[in-house]
Amino acid sequence: MEHEKQPAKLAFEAGTLLLKNLPLSKLPIELLRKIKWDERVECHRCMAYLYAPLVLALRDAGCCYEDNAREFAPLDLDLNTDFQLRTHQQEAFVAWKNAECRAVTALPTGSGKTFLAVTAINYLARPALVLVPTIDLLQQWASQLETFFQQPIGMLGGGAKDIRPITVSTYDSAVIHMEFIGGKFGFLVFDECHHLPGPVNRVAASMSIAPYRLGLTATPELDEEPAEALREYIGPLCCQIHIDQLEGEVLAPYATRQEKVKLDAQEAVAYQQSRKIYVEFLKKHGITFQRRDDWARFIGLCARMPDGRNVLSAFLEQKRIARGGRAKVQRTWEIIQEHRHERIIVFTAENDTAYMLGRKFFMPVLTHRTKVSERKEMLELFRSGEYPVLITSKVLNEGVDVPEASVGIIVSGSGSIREHVQRLGRILRAADGKQAVLYELISEGTSEENVSRRRREHRAYRRSGKFFRRRR
Repeated sequence: MEHEKQPAKLAFEAGTLLLKNLPLSKLPIELLRKIKWDERVECHRCMAYLYAPLVLALRDAGCCYEDNAREFAPLDLDLNTDFQLRTHQQEAFVAWKNAECRAVTALPTGSGKTFLAVTAINYLARPALVLVPTIDLLQQWASQLETFFQQPIGMLGGGAKDIRPITVSTYDSAVIHMEFIGGKFGFLVFDECHHLPGPVNRVAASMSIAPYRLGLTATPELDEEPAEALREYIGPLCCQIHIDQLEGEVLAPYATRQEKVKLDAQEAVAYQQSRKIYVEFLKKHGITFQRRDDWARFIGLCARMPDGRNVLSAFLEQKRIARGGRAKVQRTWEIIQEHRHERIIVFTAENDTAYMLGRKFFMPVLTHRTKVSERKEMLELFRSGEYPVLITSKVLNEGVDVPEASVGIIVSGSGSIREHVQRLGRILRAADGKQAVLYELISEGTSEENVSRRRREHRAYRRSGKFFRRRR
C-alpha cells in the first residue's frame, strides 16, 4: 500500500535499503523490478547499491523523502601535489564526470590510474573506499593516498581493521564488512575492477549505497555476463585508451619478441606420448572446451573413469614438458645474460616452473606462497637493483608497481589475453632512455603455439612495431 502523503523513508540495514511509504506509482519500472516487499519488517527492501537511482527517481517525481541511509558528509580535503592530469587522464576524468561520476575507465598499466582516482576523490570530497584485489595493492594505495592527502588512511585487510574517511580495503575484506560500513562512504573506487564480477566480490559493490563509483582497469575485456555486472554495479565503460596510443610518451617504447624453441628428442617423445593419451580421451568423450562446463566434465570423468588417473597425469605431464623444456631454460638464461644490466621479470604459468628456474639460476622467486615480509623485501631489492631478476608465477601479473623493470620473459602462461597484456604492462612504466622488450618463449610443435595465438589477439601486439624472431 502506498502512502503518498507521507514522505518516503530510506534506511540502511545490513547491505540493503529499508523503504517505507514508497510511492510505487511514481517510480520507473526498471527500478521497481529490483524492489521487493519484505513481510518481516512490513516495508519494501532493495540492495543498497540502488540508493542513487532511487533517490534520483524520488527527486524527479517531486516526492519528499527522509534519508536515514546516508552516514557520510562532505570532506575538507587538501590535495598535496603539483601534478596535473595529463591529456589521457583528463580525457578519462571528463568522460567519468559526464557519466554522472559512475563509470569504468580503461587505462594501460603505468599510465596513472591512481592519480586519476586521487583527482576524483578530491573532486567529490566525499568519504571514499578504494577496493583492491591484493594485500600488496592495499599497502601501495594506502601509502600513496597518505602522501597525496596528508592524512591517515584507513585499511581493511591483511590483519588491519581501521575505518577512516578515506579507506583502502581488499575485495575480500570489503565483502565481510560492507553490511556494517555500506552507508559510510559516498565514493567507491574499484581498482582492477575486472575482479568485481566474481560471485563473491560483487557483493561488496551491491551492499554499499555509494552514489559515486569509479572502476579502474587496464583490461576491460569481459564475457557478456561479467561485463553486464560491471555496468550494473559501477556503470558503463566511459573511456578506453590503449597501450599503443601512449607508447613513447606516457609509456616506454617497446618491442615484443616471440621465439620458438625445440623440445629435445627425449622431451618430444614424452610429450607426444602424453599428448596422445589426453587427446584420445577428449575425443572419446566429446570434450572440446568450447562449452563452459567442459573443464568440469573433464575433471569429473578423470575422477570416475578407470583410466582417469592416467589421463590426468598425461595431461599434466604434456603441459609440464611444453612449459618448462630444457631449451626454454637455456634460452631464458641467454636472455638474462643479454640484458644483464637491466631489471628483468621472468613469468611462468605455475609455481613449480618458477621454483625450478630459481634453483637453476640461484635467483629469487616470488609466488603466492611468499610471505608478505619477504615479498616486500624482494620488491625493494629489485627496485634498488640488488636483485636484477625476479622470477614469478602470477603474483606480478597486475597491480604491483615495479617501474624499474624493462625486460619481461614469458616462459609460460595461459591463453588469457588479459594476462598477456598485464605482463606487458609490468615493463612499460616510462623512464629516461628506457626501451622495453617482452620475450615470449614457445615450445615448437606443442599446444603452446595455439595458446600463444589466442593470447596475442590484442592491438598491443598487432601494431607495426612488433617483430618476431624464430630460433631453430
